[in-house]
Amino acid sequence: MGAQVRHRSGWRRRVRRALFAALAVPAAWAWAAETEAPAPPNIVIILPDDLGRHDVSMHGTDIATPHIDGIARDGVLLSRFYTAPVCSPTRAGLMTGRYPIHAGLMRSAIAPWRDYGLDPDEVLLPEVLERAGYEHRAIFGKWHLGHFQRKWHPLRRGFTEFAGHNFAVDFFTHERLGERDWSLGYEPLVEEGYATDLMTDRAVRFIAEHADEAAPFFLYLPFGAPHSPTQAKEEDLPLYDHLSAIEMPPGFAAATGVDRPWPLDERTKLRRIHAAMVHALDVGIGRVLEALDEHGVAENTLVLFFSDNGGSVGIGDNGPWQGCKATVYEGGIRVAAAARWPAGGIAGGRDVSVPLAYIDVLPTLMRAAGIPDHGGKPLDGVDVLDVLTGRQDALERDLYSYVAVTEDRDQVAVSEGDWKLVVFGPDLRRPGAAEASTRQLFRLDEDPLERNDVAGDHPDIVKRLTEKAIAFRALEPPDPMPSFSVGMDGFVPPPNWQFGGD
Repeated sequence: MGAQVRHRSGWRRRVRRALFAALAVPAAWAWAAETEAPAPPNIVIILPDDLGRHDVSMHGTDIATPHIDGIARDGVLLSRFYTAPVCSPTRAGLMTGRYPIHAGLMRSAIAPWRDYGLDPDEVLLPEVLERAGYEHRAIFGKWHLGHFQRKWHPLRRGFTEFAGHNFAVDFFTHERLGERDWSLGYEPLVEEGYATDLMTDRAVRFIAEHADEAAPFFLYLPFGAPHSPTQAKEEDLPLYDHLSAIEMPPGFAAATGVDRPWPLDERTKLRRIHAAMVHALDVGIGRVLEALDEHGVAENTLVLFFSDNGGSVGIGDNGPWQGCKATVYEGGIRVAAAARWPAGGIAGGRDVSVPLAYIDVLPTLMRAAGIPDHGGKPLDGVDVLDVLTGRQDALERDLYSYVAVTEDRDQVAVSEGDWKLVVFGPDLRRPGAAEASTRQLFRLDEDPLERNDVAGDHPDIVKRLTEKAIAFRALEPPDPMPSFSVGMDGFVPPPNWQFGGD
């Protein structure tokens, strides 16, 4: 009887969704002339924090991640998906479809002591989806796009529900610098539990509450795991107490100018705890996927999974790529990613090797939701839905990356086809900065590990890509966010991290 009830409920839901699609979605966004466009899908974006590409078993790690792997198995593996090197810039690009350099928000993550946020003039993904009839738009997890003023709050940026935190917090006490950073809407929230589990609980309830409605829903799950502080539940720790430390990634010190040689025993301990955190993350993702199945909406739900950047140096495993989080090498920006949308043709377990990026998410979801114009500033990302469904096998565009770990040391990367230029040194906008920088050129189709610098053999390509790097760097506005540590000394957070400014 239960199965029969669910079947009837699913039939009613499909009828309501079809009526909704007919009334709310422009017909111009059909997939192809001979193919009927599916109804606008529910959208679930899962964004772990500091997950290394080699921290998931679909890439060969010793950490078992069957539920994450299942997204790729049932959908598609995104084997060349690129993000920014650190978290706030990736989140900004995901939300806007634009390189975060336009908003002065690319050189670093937003520090807890920073009165800075994503420009309110930028049009964000939930605001776009609202116009397409997505009535319920929730974020459960880490926001990290501004906290000093309410104009940056998720509920001011198109979301209808928010529970979570602004930056990395203790997974058990939910504190940062001695104050609880844990909120429900605008108000401080006191609840007990492991952060990953609490966000999962809310996601599962959200799906149960809205799965049977006519309008589709949007669920954004930016988990805090496995970002530091490196903390796992006691019951999960024995699962990986056999792991060894990972090797320190090549390229970190050269790119950043920061040398962090950690003792072997410390790296071993952190690696084991990190693995247990990834286990809890995968279990939580499994519960979310199960909820979609149980409520009969998995078929027409677009699930997108990707890490916000590479794993942290000496903790997350980005192998075999060079670099890690906070570098523009592949290990910092080429991340674990997968997508699934059975009703929309994102299925079959294919390996999508076309380079895709975080800035492509908004324009692609616009296409899926039937939105021809988002009404904001020009997008840098492109609609890659045809790539995901297998109708297109190439994209002609450059990709850019930029980060500055310290105030006087930039990293910029430009990818043009198979060529990639990596530049680290002074601000490229300064006279003579390019000549004073270290420039490396890699041919990624032949050398994806970035081990063979061929800059000396191709000065014409170095020159052309350097000019592109300079032009990209020039997009930064006059008053960008400083690097992370600036303003840290003497900072005291307010109670419950509630600033109250509008």
